[in-house]
Amino acid sequence: MDKLSQLKSILRGYGKVAVAYSGGVDSTFLLKVAHDELGSNAIAITSRSLLNLESDFLASEKWAKEEGIAQLVVRANELEFPGFAQNPPDRCYICKKALFAEVKQVAAEALPGSVVVDGSNLDDLSDYRPGTKALKELEVKSPLLEAGLTKKEIRAYSRELGLPTWDKPSAACLASRFPYGDTITAEGLERVAKAEEILHAAGFGYVRVRVHGEIARIEVPSAQIPEIASHREEVVPKLKALGFAYVALDLEGYRTGSLNELL
Repeated sequence: MDKLSQLKSILRGYGKVAVAYSGGVDSTFLLKVAHDELGSNAIAITSRSLLNLESDFLASEKWAKEEGIAQLVVRANELEFPGFAQNPPDRCYICKKALFAEVKQVAAEALPGSVVVDGSNLDDLSDYRPGTKALKELEVKSPLLEAGLTKKEIRAYSRELGLPTWDKPSAACLASRFPYGDTITAEGLERVAKAEEILHAAGFGYVRVRVHGEIARIEVPSAQIPEIASHREEVVPKLKALGFAYVALDLEGYRTGSLNELL
């Protein structure tokens, strides 16, 4: 049995699912397969908050409507979760424990008897992800992981299914742009969101703006370092207008979870 068939079998075994749907590569693929297999017994639950780009939420909403999939929205203020704003190394655990508890409650009311599932995949095991512990404690299932699917395979299947997200850059919540121990504020999240939108508009899809006090440290794929350097006269003034005193380019290039390297 191939991995896609295995995923379908897992989802049919659940019977009813509420997919934690962000509009990213993994959750969009999972939601598509779940809805194809289960129809109205597959719904989407999306968190709308300062931790995610508003453009990503709007894109998720548009696609779900086009597919005829019921999407429920949880309006979360993670900064109110006890301990979250202090940005400890287990920040992701704090967030997922509180957020998914709410997601489970919404799912139970909207689709009684449903199983809450998320888009964790095999590649996620290779990075520091304290949120995984929260998912296990709340009995949230990860069918992509159960089926042994990697990010590369998910992108390939997504392309076969004609999903617009098949080549979408990986996204992580905006809190991941701040070193552990640095306080996270609404203003800081808004500033980094605007900074990354500026770089997206300049043509850089895979990008992170890590915030070190008054310094904006930009990560783009190594092959694009010369290109973004050539855009400095366009980019630097715009980022400084957001309040950054210095704009730096990381010569190691784009990599997910780069701030975990300090742990």
